[in-house]
Amino acid sequence: MRELNADLRTRLGGWELPNPVVTAAGCAGAGRELAQFLDIASIGAVTTKSVMLEPHAGRPSPRMAETPSGMLSTTGMQGPGVDVFLQRDLPWLLSRGGRAIVSVAGTGMAEFGELARRVSAADGVSAIEVNLSSPDPSDPAGRRYVDDAAQAAAVVRTVRSHTRSGLPVLAKLAADVPDVVELAAACVEARADGLSMVNTVRGMAVDTRTLRPAVAGGMGGLSGPAIRPLAVGCVYRVHEALPDVPIIGMGGVRTGADVMEFMAAGASAVAVGTVNFSDPSACARVLREFTELLEARGLRRAADLVGAAHRTGVGA
Repeated sequence: MRELNADLRTRLGGWELPNPVVTAAGCAGAGRELAQFLDIASIGAVTTKSVMLEPHAGRPSPRMAETPSGMLSTTGMQGPGVDVFLQRDLPWLLSRGGRAIVSVAGTGMAEFGELARRVSAADGVSAIEVNLSSPDPSDPAGRRYVDDAAQAAAVVRTVRSHTRSGLPVLAKLAADVPDVVELAAACVEARADGLSMVNTVRGMAVDTRTLRPAVAGGMGGLSGPAIRPLAVGCVYRVHEALPDVPIIGMGGVRTGADVMEFMAAGASAVAVGTVNFSDPSACARVLREFTELLEARGLRRAADLVGAAHRTGVGA
């Protein structure tokens, strides 16, 4: 294989990544599941499955269902809790040379604050991603924090206040919200250093054999190629409104061309998610394809792609 010479480095604020390809939360554990298929250190970073304060068994099965061009899932934040993560999973990832973006999910402000305090005190954490799709326990309807810009901002403010200085805090946003630009601006005002977007989109599938919901609880989160145009549109709109705020774009990424699309829309890095379940070596392949595309177009620096669609006047 010929040597590729493109400069793949990209920046998320003050943090430099060796390349823009990262994993999406919930699609690679803490990297262990993918390690037999690729060198974890070769990609930009691993975003861990969302960590909660205490162990959670998650939802009963079925938790996943295939849909046209996507996957519906509802895991219920299954995990061993933050103590096991910090003692077992994070050291393993760091020992393999991986860079860790730790996703945190809480059931209230106090839990988010304690998670931020514990995670940010650990050596080797590169950034904290705040999963704002957690349900707000104070809301009788069980709405997500991300559904209300003020509540989302309150969570981000809490995490930031409990996180050591210099450690980036990224707010993870969803597409199915009243106004994604308003939401993004509120999180940045609350001192988010960057944004991850977008999370899964709420949806449902019915098993026509049983005439029952295909996943436990009825509703689930839709991911995969079906949501990519929504995700690219959200990244484009937020970058247009907040051009200095770094974004990790995600939603249905399968190829190097998808990475290029998200970066042109305004993302500085791009997360590979659902495709990992069917192709656990996808991150390495996507990075290779992206690098080859850069060189084929005569582009020497990946960072020059960021926001290219805005500079060329593309979009409404």
